[in-house]
Amino acid sequence: MRTIVTQYGLILRNIMSSSLDFRTEFEPRYGEAAEIGENIRRITAPNRSAFTFKGTNTYLVGRHEELAVIDPGPAGESEHLEAILKAAGSVPITKIIVTHTHMDHSPLAADLKRETGAAIYGEGPHRAARDLHLGERNALDSSGDKDFQPDIHIRHGDRIAVDRVELEAVHTPGHTANHMAFALIDSPYLFSGDHVMSWATTIVAPPDGNMSAYMRSLDTLLERGETAYLPGHGGQLNRAREFVRGLRAHRRVRETAILHRIRKGDETIPEIVSVIYKETDRRLHGAAALSVFAHIEDLANKGAVFCEGAPSLESRYRPA
Repeated sequence: MRTIVTQYGLILRNIMSSSLDFRTEFEPRYGEAAEIGENIRRITAPNRSAFTFKGTNTYLVGRHEELAVIDPGPAGESEHLEAILKAAGSVPITKIIVTHTHMDHSPLAADLKRETGAAIYGEGPHRAARDLHLGERNALDSSGDKDFQPDIHIRHGDRIAVDRVELEAVHTPGHTANHMAFALIDSPYLFSGDHVMSWATTIVAPPDGNMSAYMRSLDTLLERGETAYLPGHGGQLNRAREFVRGLRAHRRVRETAILHRIRKGDETIPEIVSVIYKETDRRLHGAAALSVFAHIEDLANKGAVFCEGAPSLESRYRPA
């Protein structure tokens, strides 16, 4: 097993030096609309944190006759709302599109709807990716927007016409059960939400997140042709397919490392996190624990590890 992990480690280092070339030099330009493409502008909300990087990206799609706004952002950001309306100018905002229902992405949709009368599009209300265990809750600061209700429910493959372009909905569950990406038809662009980001790997945190679904969604994106992703946080991701392949390999390496630690005798998630995330900012160890938990749930479903009762953050794990 040690030889396998060492080999995977060498592969991961090669990936991290090329395919997973994280971009942390992003300049948000709060309150301003940055030109991305002929029909795309980006405005970043000033809600920077360890989880949101330099803030949530809001995208305006369209230019002439109507606009769609993708991911308006968090509640209470009145200056960000004003920046969106200023960027729209005299062109009406007719559609508000939400990639997923975390509090840094969807709540401002209600305020924007009141200002514009635009319809809200989304996969559906916030929900857990699986049945909840007794007493369980999601402890992330970007927790679920339980008030979100779309006016128009969208499904995988649906198309949304905006001005002179079209968006195709791509269901990408994993980060949340209702996560959607949106491809701009006849262009290299895909709005990837939080499923794939340029600045860091995505948090997959039960019960909202599901690692099996996340991995399947990476495969879904690899079957597509878009080469440039516009994420919910951070800058544009070019060579996107290569990056997604690197993400998939990274997750497989992480799974192997977690299974290795359990086989070495680490029984608890904190023990595992302290070893495999020792170089990670300790402020993110809570999120790392949830990511490890997501991998362990997947391993338990595969029959590779077991515990007494349903898997939880407090369970003690052993190899099968």
